[in-house]
Amino acid sequence: MASSTKSQRPVRTLTTLAVLIILAIGGLAAGVRWSDASWTPKLALDLEGGTQIILTPKTTDGSTITDQDISEAINIIRQRVDASGVAEAEITSQGGQNIVVALPGTPDQATLDLVRRSAQMNFRPVLAYDSALSSLVEDEPSDGATDEPTDGSTDEPTTDATDEPTADATEEPAQGEGSTEGESRVRAETATPSGDATETEDATETADATSEDEEAPAADPSDPSDLAQITDAVAKQFEELDCVDPANRAGGSSGAENEVLVTCSTDGLFKYILGPVEIPGRMIDTASSGLRQLANGAVSNEWAVNMEFTKEGADRFRATTARLAQQYQASLLGEEVAPNLFAMVLDGLVISAPSVENEIPDGRAEVTGSFTQKSAADLANQLNFGALPLDFVVQSESEISATLGSEQLEKGLIAGLIGLLLVVVYSLVQYRTLGLVTVASLILATILTYIVIALLSWTQGYRLSLPGVTGLVVAIGITADSFIVYFERIRDELRDGRALMGAVDKGWSRAKRTILASDAVNFLAAVVLYFLAVGGVRGFAFTLGLTTVIDLIVVFFFTHPLMTILAKTKFFASGHPASGLDPRQLGVDRPRYAGRGRVTGMSSTTTRSAEPALVGADTAGDDGRRLTLAERKAAAARAAADAEAEAPPATTDAEAGDDEETR
Repeated sequence: MASSTKSQRPVRTLTTLAVLIILAIGGLAAGVRWSDASWTPKLALDLEGGTQIILTPKTTDGSTITDQDISEAINIIRQRVDASGVAEAEITSQGGQNIVVALPGTPDQATLDLVRRSAQMNFRPVLAYDSALSSLVEDEPSDGATDEPTDGSTDEPTTDATDEPTADATEEPAQGEGSTEGESRVRAETATPSGDATETEDATETADATSEDEEAPAADPSDPSDLAQITDAVAKQFEELDCVDPANRAGGSSGAENEVLVTCSTDGLFKYILGPVEIPGRMIDTASSGLRQLANGAVSNEWAVNMEFTKEGADRFRATTARLAQQYQASLLGEEVAPNLFAMVLDGLVISAPSVENEIPDGRAEVTGSFTQKSAADLANQLNFGALPLDFVVQSESEISATLGSEQLEKGLIAGLIGLLLVVVYSLVQYRTLGLVTVASLILATILTYIVIALLSWTQGYRLSLPGVTGLVVAIGITADSFIVYFERIRDELRDGRALMGAVDKGWSRAKRTILASDAVNFLAAVVLYFLAVGGVRGFAFTLGLTTVIDLIVVFFFTHPLMTILAKTKFFASGHPASGLDPRQLGVDRPRYAGRGRVTGMSSTTTRSAEPALVGADTAGDDGRRLTLAERKAAAARAAADAEAEAPPATTDAEAGDDEETR
């Protein structure tokens, strides 16, 4: 029973591998049918071409642009592009004055906007907000213009914030309304803090500057949320702002940090009057997205964005959230105050405006709401890389052709096919029918590699470059090397006189250690190259590492199980001359000195278990003296000569007795 179970293991392994391959192909087919997947992998810039954008940077304060500024901007843009899922993009400096961004294929509008925007992130308090389809400011004089935005902005967020409060409001402030890119309205928990907050004096200067042209300036604001900053001019600008017009949602300047900003949400559903900047985006330490973890440790199905601030940002955020929490309590008592909303402003547009009901002292915040996985990841990406050191002017945007094109891709594929053909020819000549196992394994490895690359192109935005194709060609040799090691170990065991099944088992136990060590070195080299290199070299390293893993899968889950099954067939077990495992072709019919006084070969197989060597395992002579190495070699030579002189090829009892007399 145990033997039967063991004999079914190779079949079970092959069946499992076949099921996994079918599932992978089915998943790709479903992606082609119902999503934007393709049966062919996406190609990189050097093989397909793409879009090139040339940006000219300028500092926000008019200072001289340094090489460090350019380098930092390139790094942040590269991080943004990589985080958006675009692979094999090229971002370089041109003459130390321009930044050239080349994106492969046809990037979507969101990716192009991500590159073009200077993407300065700031956090401002919300003084008033309203739906973009209605006006918050009525036809009233200055007092009415000041009061009306306050009423409208206080009532709505307070209601939404208290409808679905969080259980642990102290650590995770109550939810309010805001807008996030791609969403109409989002309930959010906690806003993000950051430094360079404008103090009361800044707010005072803002109010004075804003009302310079007015006949009756507003009173000095007491804090950044003071409604006195909403002057007649600001109220009129707010009333006339049409966020339905795409021109008003194109982004641009974020405005002066110490002045009131009237702007729209990124989706155009809301318009806002925002106070001075309290926290700049550069004070965000980290931001990430994921499923929200509840207080009891369970994971909900609600996506959230988690933020953590620098020390200075945490201090400013604590002060800001304390003030907004006081405003929330005052609104519950019916007082006329600004809403307890804190807007995240990216490039002049509000991407989210979460509410705050409690002070957050540790600089850690969680934004929740009607996020999807993608919108949460997008917001986290914007928060992480939202503070570019420079503003950019787009000098040109154009389509570029492939630098290498289909001709070079065709040549690379031809080189791979030639290499594959040479490996097949060598395998068939060297191993005969056994070489077909190599051919089948190579075909399977090719299919697996293609499926994985196509899936990565669909799910991760991976693009195949010419260096990546080079890595695939190199992988042919890596895969063939594993088969050669395995087959030669089997042949070595056959030469030692083992039967084929025993040779397969023993040869595998020896070969797999060598294969694992070799592939581990290749994979380590690929990992080092990938993390230390940039550009095309990373494409080579990625495919090298990928094919190394696939090589292990093929050898362990296909080649060895298949060999175990073939070893039980009569064609291979009998040592057919065309099998590649014929003992006579391997030299097993001639005695062979195996060291330590042992001689192996066809003529010694029948007595091997009872008497392991012709010379004697104890390597002692007739007088009991231990034989020297020269004496043992001479004895082996005499034994070989005697065996060749014998007519019958098989060992008989009489010949075994003669061997004893010779010893």
